[in-house]
Amino acid sequence: MLSVYLTGLGSAAALIVAIGAQNAFVLRQGLRREHVLAVVAICVASDAALIAAGVAGIGTLVKAAPLALVIVRWAGFAFLVGYAVFAAVRAVRPSTLTAATSGGGTLAAAIATCLAITWLNPHVYLDTVLLLGSLSATHGDPGRWVFGAGAATASLLWFVTLGFGARVAAPVFARPAAWRVLDAGIAVLMLVLAIMLVV
Repeated sequence: MLSVYLTGLGSAAALIVAIGAQNAFVLRQGLRREHVLAVVAICVASDAALIAAGVAGIGTLVKAAPLALVIVRWAGFAFLVGYAVFAAVRAVRPSTLTAATSGGGTLAAAIATCLAITWLNPHVYLDTVLLLGSLSATHGDPGRWVFGAGAATASLLWFVTLGFGARVAAPVFARPAAWRVLDAGIAVLMLVLAIMLVV
């Protein structure tokens, strides 16, 4: 079960760490030291809820219609390969992570912005619910829940590190070379996961 847990942790980490609006917002809050605990808590709780929904939903779907697993598996394969390609392109043409400029200085504004960035992003449903859910389904019961726990742990570690370690991490990720290494690693991991999903 440890290997399943670590697979969940690594899979989620590869998806969460990619440059995006949510990470930029958390970084911004961390740099300004504004409502970091609330923002990190929202991100972690939201991811945990979405991961649980994915693990539970895909498992139910598979029990009801085994053919659905085949469809989801190949759709997940296509998505992972596409994700790997985009990560490889980002590795060739790296950018820097620029903190988001939206949101205000009040707690209410920070919470509203964080909720919007998290729950109104269509990619979160594809990544967290469908993709992680379908990957978890390949481990059966209770393995899929162990996979989900690993994925939720990756979210917790990432957002706590990004939010509270922003002042340390910002200079590193302001350099394109750091994102080149990170995105190249993500590309390789996504391809490995794609192969594992269909094999």
